[in-house]
Amino acid sequence: MGDESYEGRVLVVEDTKVKVLFEMETSLGSNDSTLAGTNSIYSAILSRNEAVKDAKRLKTFLELRDKYVSKKVLFEDPLFPANDSSLFYSHSPPMRFEWKRPSEICENPHFIIDGANRTDICQGELGDCWLLAAIACLTVNEKLLYRVIPADQSFTENYAGIFHFQFWRYGEWIDVVVDDRIPTFNNRLIFTKSFRDNEFWSALLEKAYAKLHGSYEALKGGNTLEAMEDFTGGVTEYFELSEAPKDLYNIMRKALERGSLMGCSIDIFSASELESRTPHGLVRGHAYSIIGLAECDEVGKDTKIRLIRLRNPWGFVLWKGPWCPNSKEWSTISLADKENLKKQTVETSEFWMSFADFKRNFTKLEMCNLTPDTLQGDERHSWTVSVNEGRWVRGSSAGGCRNFSDTFWTNPQYRLKLYEEDDDPEDGQMLCTVVVALMQKGRRKQRHQGAKFLTVGFSIYEVPREMCGKNQHLQKDFFLYNASKAKCKTYINLREVTERICLPPGEETEKTIGSHQTQVCNLIEKAPALLQPEETEEEKQFRAIYEKIAGEDMQICANELRTVLKNVLSKHNEIKTEGFSLETCRSMIALMDTDGTGKLNLQEFKHLWRKIKAWQLIFKHYDKDKSCSISSFEMRNAVNDAGFHLNNQLYDIIAMRYADEHLNIDFDSYICCFVRLEGMFRAFNAFDKDGDGIIKLNVLEVGQFFTT
Repeated sequence: MGDESYEGRVLVVEDTKVKVLFEMETSLGSNDSTLAGTNSIYSAILSRNEAVKDAKRLKTFLELRDKYVSKKVLFEDPLFPANDSSLFYSHSPPMRFEWKRPSEICENPHFIIDGANRTDICQGELGDCWLLAAIACLTVNEKLLYRVIPADQSFTENYAGIFHFQFWRYGEWIDVVVDDRIPTFNNRLIFTKSFRDNEFWSALLEKAYAKLHGSYEALKGGNTLEAMEDFTGGVTEYFELSEAPKDLYNIMRKALERGSLMGCSIDIFSASELESRTPHGLVRGHAYSIIGLAECDEVGKDTKIRLIRLRNPWGFVLWKGPWCPNSKEWSTISLADKENLKKQTVETSEFWMSFADFKRNFTKLEMCNLTPDTLQGDERHSWTVSVNEGRWVRGSSAGGCRNFSDTFWTNPQYRLKLYEEDDDPEDGQMLCTVVVALMQKGRRKQRHQGAKFLTVGFSIYEVPREMCGKNQHLQKDFFLYNASKAKCKTYINLREVTERICLPPGEETEKTIGSHQTQVCNLIEKAPALLQPEETEEEKQFRAIYEKIAGEDMQICANELRTVLKNVLSKHNEIKTEGFSLETCRSMIALMDTDGTGKLNLQEFKHLWRKIKAWQLIFKHYDKDKSCSISSFEMRNAVNDAGFHLNNQLYDIIAMRYADEHLNIDFDSYICCFVRLEGMFRAFNAFDKDGDGIIKLNVLEVGQFFTT
């Protein structure tokens, strides 16, 4: 799960979401003790076709609208101002735009005229055909449409210059409020518009979506699936038409019957191909909506002709191939079929082509399924939906793809168990259908900061029986010697990567410890034996140093501890360090000061030294190049070997807090980290009176806990 060009390009923290759909009961877990939003997406999928009823979500809009209506003042959105900052982030506008309200653009403006439909969507000067293709698909399902576009809005009743729209955003429906000032030039809308000059729902919807992502420019270039999912909360799938399943037509037919949204496009391989034309007039790199399918009887033959109806968001047709208007192919079907198909083509931006030509001319199909029902079978099956929130953190869990074998294992890992097989086994083999969707969050909104979609993907591995008992993070050696059972077709720079996969059912057994863990545990067990209570020659040496610095009270403060450790460590060639920082020494005293003096006596110091020696052995094990530093990726194993069992968030925090710019952790930072972990665990255990692993702290105890 990472970028193919990982080195030097991965940002510090990347949020992710892994969504898994199972055509059976499932159990999905991770190393985290808490999985945010596990059930929220399933609830939303079940209720997405209902009218908007959530009064709490509407409260802000209604309060604002009523407030401005009563004051007789038009709303001006402070969060998305009517200036250049809301338009572009990388350059100045190419012309002087004027932000105008609809009443300043035309007489008698309307929000919606005769229902919102695809004829109301015409692309302007912004390269967001992917968005408009998704909107056009949305208009074919009124329940979905009016969830996104609440219809009880107008320029007359309770008008205050404020409108709102609703989008599915990373697991929940959110309400986006905007004012109705729209960018114009020469009194005409610059971006999306309706073919009716006095209808404005599509322009305001585009503005709300631009606000959601930070600017209009953030909408330039995209993937239709992205908008489809934001409009529905549905499950998206992607098909390479050159590798499409044989029953693709039936899959699409059933999908349309169930209200699924679909779009298609032609890939480009260089910037010069963008918006260039195919020999039959189709535009490369341009998003088209798929509106319908039809099967017609071929005249004089006992065969049927399969056709597909598409829409161009630009508002006009460029298709000049078979089945274009007035082509000879129309004479091959009956007059009744011909009239029926032409009746369905309600505007000039729509056109028909044969399904075979569709597969030949287009390269990819994008589908958003509104319910988690299988598209291949005739029966409706129930699915279980699970969501895992995670993130890639540089130096900890951003491990790159399989090309980076040293770090690939550190990527986020999620376990799933498959219980029930599909009803229709393939070739007699019992399999379970799984849909996995990996999403990277927030990248479009961060475009003004230079963020782009990372190249992401995922792999699925079968966990051996002996490792199934616990949610142990699989280690490097596992991925070196085990091939994946399934994976996404390619690592790609899209917001979401989705695959439908068939896997055999699994079963759970107990875990055993591998040889690597046993070897390291033995190192830890031997460490205390190196320093027994009786004084060695080494201990006599640092006792002399200690007594020289400690003075009459035989106690040392943080500054004195720093001096003692520097002198002691200088006599040990195996520990290469310039000495510990004052911050680390203060943490050591906080950890070892059992009598509350704020200083260390000799016994406390000796106990500290034994810990440092034990931790140093672990450090040495992972410092394979003798650089006196270890990779932040290896810190996960070092922490585990020392007996600290953490969740993924804490490993990420350690990498961000202690790793340098080269993703290495030096000995000083390493020891400081272990000292603080030891202190935190010790403090927790002190507060955990009944040993149930749960503590309750008041305000004063919180302060005590974090200063321990």
